[in-house]
Amino acid sequence: MPERGPWSARTRVLPIAERLDADTRYAGRGVTIAFLDSGFYAHPDLTTPYNRISAYHDLFAPRAGLEALERSDASSWHGMMTSVVAAGNGALSAGQFRGLAWEANVVLVKVGGAHRIVHDDIRRGLEWVITNREKYGIRVLNISCGGDYEESFLTDPLSRAADEASRRGIVVVAAAGNAGHLVDHQVLPPASAPSVIAVGGLDDGGSGEQSLHYHSSYGLTLDGLQKPEIIAPAMWVAAPILPGTPTAVEARLLERLDDADDDELFELLAAHAGEDAELDAIAGRHEPYLVRQLVAAKLHDRKVLSGHYKHVDGTSFAAPIVSSVVAQMLEANPALRPHECRRILMTTARGTPGITLERQGWGVVQPRAAVEAARVMRRR
Repeated sequence: MPERGPWSARTRVLPIAERLDADTRYAGRGVTIAFLDSGFYAHPDLTTPYNRISAYHDLFAPRAGLEALERSDASSWHGMMTSVVAAGNGALSAGQFRGLAWEANVVLVKVGGAHRIVHDDIRRGLEWVITNREKYGIRVLNISCGGDYEESFLTDPLSRAADEASRRGIVVVAAAGNAGHLVDHQVLPPASAPSVIAVGGLDDGGSGEQSLHYHSSYGLTLDGLQKPEIIAPAMWVAAPILPGTPTAVEARLLERLDDADDDELFELLAAHAGEDAELDAIAGRHEPYLVRQLVAAKLHDRKVLSGHYKHVDGTSFAAPIVSSVVAQMLEANPALRPHECRRILMTTARGTPGITLERQGWGVVQPRAAVEAARVMRRR
């Protein structure tokens, strides 16, 4: 990333591999991660230099093929970001913002829309993954969405489906939720199911140098289980901007303005006249520092990292980080079973002072230690 002037507000967010000291020799090779989410897009970080999307299934349009992923709408954002956070290769960032499982294959399952994902539709998506696990070699399932209500895993069909997936050899990872700032901060299905690895959040400042709690959901489930099991970065996570959207157009212009010399600023503004009323209004002032102040404010407000990435927050993005660690572990030791992956993640996690145990579970995920533990088990 180029050096920027004093007015720049583009945050220097480090890649997850650096923040968590991951072993970059492992990239989820030979492992397939499935994702349940509101929608998806065939982002270049997943499709270049070759397409790693093994399958796409839309619960509401079962005959839709991979070509449906070339079309974007509001529902495409969330699943595109979660899948790329875990398995993107950073194609649009020269490899800078790549996930830990950047060579894993992915299966994308649409279970909702931009504004709503229904409890029972998550169950239906889970059942599809179970049915097709052998066909696509699915070893990990990431669920960055939650159900509508609490219910015991003994009676809840969604929780029972999640536990069944684990019994069938799939490591199920789910976001704990973001209700930790509320009085009612319960963890909902499927994250509340016994075999599911529920992931809470950590605020590491984007550099891995601090450890503050994120407002993740936490606490005892109806069945008396303590959730989450582990935590991972849930703030300052680099994620892709949906190509072809007004957001992408704006981000690219802001990046170019931020990188431009003073004598280039007004040429760029003139070339993009009519795209942003606020920039148009200030362009006529011909005072570079005023333009840079406005650009800095917009970069900050839009959380823009570059013309192709922004930083996002939520346990929706902590969960795929853990899913990518599991893919690394399975590359190191393909024979690992779900309960063994779960145990390794928990026993190698690092407890963090200043965060209560009920919020962090066993602590912050430690990719390098987890992969090494997986390798040791393989040698036995």
